[in-house]
Amino acid sequence: MDLKRILELLAKGFITVDEALREIRLFALEYIEDSIRFDVGRELRRDVPEIVFGEGKSVEELLKLVKAVVSRVGRIIISRIRKEHVEMLKSLEKEGLVVEINDRGRVAVVKRRDYEKPVYSCKVGIVAAGTADIAVAEEAKTIVEEMGCKVITVYDVGIAGFQRVLEAVKTLKKEDVDVAIVVAGMEGALPSVITSLLDVPVIGVPTSVGYGVGGSGVAALYSMLQACPLGLAVVNVDNGVNAGIIASLIGRRVAFYRQR
Repeated sequence: MDLKRILELLAKGFITVDEALREIRLFALEYIEDSIRFDVGRELRRDVPEIVFGEGKSVEELLKLVKAVVSRVGRIIISRIRKEHVEMLKSLEKEGLVVEINDRGRVAVVKRRDYEKPVYSCKVGIVAAGTADIAVAEEAKTIVEEMGCKVITVYDVGIAGFQRVLEAVKTLKKEDVDVAIVVAGMEGALPSVITSLLDVPVIGVPTSVGYGVGGSGVAALYSMLQACPLGLAVVNVDNGVNAGIIASLIGRRVAFYRQR
């Protein structure tokens, strides 16, 4: 039972105040056997969707978790899904659930058919340096869209062809984005360059694309952390999920004051 349903039952007199209080307290945490304790109240507290890291979970664990959370809050996002996860998730469509899978971003959204995601007046630009960085960019894209902001994507604009960077900046300015996510591997220079040309916050996402002494995203991470242009914040290597959440929270606050 979600919080809205609890309050509706209380308002109609179908349950008492004490019963409603008990349900609300139960709402905070979902116990799924002994292996999973899931915080189903996160979106209520923080406006952040329920997101599960799928990579280390078995198909059986993920299935139980998805069904339990969707029944309680209406939607769940699963990141870093594997091939066997995809097959299981698609089977849930036969049970009346809506399943959306971003294959390149390895992220899926499962929701009830009556679930309506929020829509806000905000725009987030997402830029990927090379085609190898697109997977992380697509992960961020799904998160931003599920949090209600419009996404403007510009891909394959690495600094090896600097004219492409300038075109990307022009696109972001023309679209009047509220915040930008810039994803880059190798030396990770692209976020610094774009930050120096934009007047909005930029979130840098280093990726594990690279080789040699600075491989696995280490060089890109250090480069972004050491950047000269002010206004660039950095998340961990390959962390498109957190970049998407931060950008969306900024965009939603902008939308709130824009509407006022």
